[in-house]
Amino acid sequence: MTNVWTRFRERPWSGPVLALVAGLAAALAHPPFGLLPGLLGYAGLLHLLDDANAARPLRSAFWRGWLAGLGYFGLGTWWIAEAFMVDAANQGWMAPFAVAAMASGLALFWGLAALVYRWIRPAGAWRILTFAGAFAALEWTRGHVLTGFPWNLPGETWRAGSWPSQAAALVGAYGLTWITLALAAAPAVSIASWREGRAGKIVLGSAAAALVALYAYGAVVQSRPLGDGPPITVRIVQADIQQDAKWDAVRFSQIVQSYVSLTAAPYKGKPADIVIWPRAPCPPATNDYLAPGTWVRQAIIDSLHPGQLLLIGGYRYEGAIQAPVYYNSLIALRRTADDLEVVGVYDKHRLVPFGEYLPAETFLTLIGFKSLAHLGDGFATGPRPAPLRIAPDLLVQPLICYESLFPGLAKSDQNVRVLINVSNDAWFGVTSGPLQHLNLASYRAIESAKPILRATPTGVSAVIDARGRIVPGARLDLGKSGVIDAPIPGKGEVTPFDNFGNLAFLALLLTSAVASVRPRAGKSFSSIARLQDLG
Repeated sequence: MTNVWTRFRERPWSGPVLALVAGLAAALAHPPFGLLPGLLGYAGLLHLLDDANAARPLRSAFWRGWLAGLGYFGLGTWWIAEAFMVDAANQGWMAPFAVAAMASGLALFWGLAALVYRWIRPAGAWRILTFAGAFAALEWTRGHVLTGFPWNLPGETWRAGSWPSQAAALVGAYGLTWITLALAAAPAVSIASWREGRAGKIVLGSAAAALVALYAYGAVVQSRPLGDGPPITVRIVQADIQQDAKWDAVRFSQIVQSYVSLTAAPYKGKPADIVIWPRAPCPPATNDYLAPGTWVRQAIIDSLHPGQLLLIGGYRYEGAIQAPVYYNSLIALRRTADDLEVVGVYDKHRLVPFGEYLPAETFLTLIGFKSLAHLGDGFATGPRPAPLRIAPDLLVQPLICYESLFPGLAKSDQNVRVLINVSNDAWFGVTSGPLQHLNLASYRAIESAKPILRATPTGVSAVIDARGRIVPGARLDLGKSGVIDAPIPGKGEVTPFDNFGNLAFLALLLTSAVASVRPRAGKSFSSIARLQDLG
């Protein structure tokens, strides 16, 4: 067996293959797979970068980092192919190219991180801090370029609501990414620890202690009770309407009837204070189907109790009919005695590149990409997320779909009672995508210590408490139709992340920088001392 492994490692293609496997392993550690031993893929990647081709170390490191990213993002985002199959006749051909382009493009961040690591890599066991810093910094960059796409950050590998995930309340998802990378990469020094002597053993011991502390902190946090807020009840509606059905005009009335029937379903006790429909439950603009006198508006009125609030996601337009401006919005309505009144509107701030807006639109339109891909005019950007007051004593923070991926996107406000996440994961069918989205959105609850009410057309809809845990009995899985009736869970105490944002993450990056330059500084001082001795 040893000879087989030796012969394999002597092959010029063994490093790239192992890099791809390392990325796949790290992706498998994420929910819904949850194979946490896959985190050792980061240790394998660090070893492969240290062992890069000596003749071209930077080029070799970039190539290996890119291949690891290709495996990681390929497995983590393959579900985007489902979105192109909704209109398979026009867009189905783009599915494999979209998956390949997405994974290849995101992998560039890992390739660059690997190159940076190899370029400044210090000697000694503490190089794991350089590795963690380089990759965490490029993951932050990935979350901000072209509005960002922070999907499956390494720090969000831990299932939301688990003990390790609670550290996001201290350092946010980016800070937890640094911690996760450092812990996962530590075994890479185990082979060399005897060579590196005491430092290698200290690193391994420190990593083990930090892992224990991560679990212990989470256990302590979850043992603390959450505060009780005003008693507010909610009904989340999930009608399980597939995305392709929404474009069938014949089925439009059936779709509306599905939602209003579930909304009007009998309650076991007092009717809910708030009813939440998902994003884009009906295909037309909200201006049209909620217009006064329409049968849809009347059907919604009839399904609600007087005084109830309805939160509904959809697109709306403003401006002249010849040149309307479109927004992806959450609209809050109150049922009056015999009508609906608008009590608040929230417009989405972070738009999906190539989905809701087209980067470099002028150029891509000029070369024909826009018409080839059948892309519309897209949405206008709303203001930075701010709380929405939907009742005199109720302030909520909406996050529409994609926005729930971003740590600290919404400005901290301690008066916010709950986060509202309406999403349209129907685009991605019964795949790992909606399950991953649920996990990622739940991290916003942990970071802010506020519960989340999550509504989707086809699942997963849920009530999530301030520790990122799904409230028992308050979940509708993929392919399920029904309602969730539940009280809004209480809030936790103000978190360090809510107060200071990514300041702790910056401190961790500075730690990596110091660990990277210290060995070189030590060598320089030693050289100066030797020269003085010679003098």
